[in-house]
Amino acid sequence: MLNNIPLFAGLPDEDLKAISSHAVTKTYAKNTVIINEGDASDSLYIIIAGRVKVFLSDEEGKEVILNTQEAGDYFGELALIDEAPRSASVMTLDDSKMSIVSKRDFESCLTRHPQIALRVIKGLTKRLRNLTDNVKSLALMDVYGRVARTLLSLASEEDGKLVVNQRLTQRDIASMVGASREMVSRILKDLSVGGYITVDKKSITINEKLPSAW
Repeated sequence: MLNNIPLFAGLPDEDLKAISSHAVTKTYAKNTVIINEGDASDSLYIIIAGRVKVFLSDEEGKEVILNTQEAGDYFGELALIDEAPRSASVMTLDDSKMSIVSKRDFESCLTRHPQIALRVIKGLTKRLRNLTDNVKSLALMDVYGRVARTLLSLASEEDGKLVVNQRLTQRDIASMVGASREMVSRILKDLSVGGYITVDKKSITINEKLPSAW
């Protein structure tokens, strides 16, 4: 399973087998909270199948989605570097399968393959830049600008069009952009009526360049 994970790309088969022999594979049903913010844990989670969201929430149940991840991605790497509690919660968006690697086994792997540490650092740097961009958009953009930016950041090109293949609800998007579901619903409806996007149950297709303002 691990030879298809970018984090471990290029490792010899014997090392992949060694990591796999110590890793624990678990399955989780949709909407299962795998990690709670503040938990004490020291494991790396590698997504073999399914999707998760990484989020923060308050005592009233309001949440902000920091990121969504799918098969091939990983989370929990901060726990491999320091001893601090988990900084965010993680919940499955689909039925999912995880490979869980302990800190001890991962550190053993790093001593033999320091290039993996560089991949972890690059991944952390990318996430830090994304968080910086998110804070900037929350501070400087209106709700429409944040929705447009989120759709573009999640989309990938298919047959000449940008497509968001994640099954996102209006509430999910609202949590990502820090707005009400009603406001997001109105923006998506206006974009749909204008022909800019096509929304169905499984995807959002961006048909043409989104307006710079609404």
